[in-house]
Amino acid sequence: MPTSCTPAVERIARVLAGRQISQNGGGNEAHAADAVDAAWPDHIDDAYAILHTLREPDARMAQAGDVAVWRAMIGAVLERPVRA
Repeated sequence: MPTSCTPAVERIARVLAGRQISQNGGGNEAHAADAVDAAWPDHIDDAYAILHTLREPDARMAQAGDVAVWRAMIGAVLERPVRA
């Protein structure tokens, strides 16, 4: 199974930053990579809030896979805080 080298929290924080900054996400900057690189740490708390919400899968998610594995995977992210 492919895995990312970038922590999930950072990936989520980068998406949140990009949505505010990039024209593609509703922001004003056409070339936002450097701004996102600088801003993603400001979104770490929001990323953790999203992951806390996802700790428990909904019914559709539970039907698609192993709930215990899902909880363990999200739990692993929440146990190891990422700080920029």
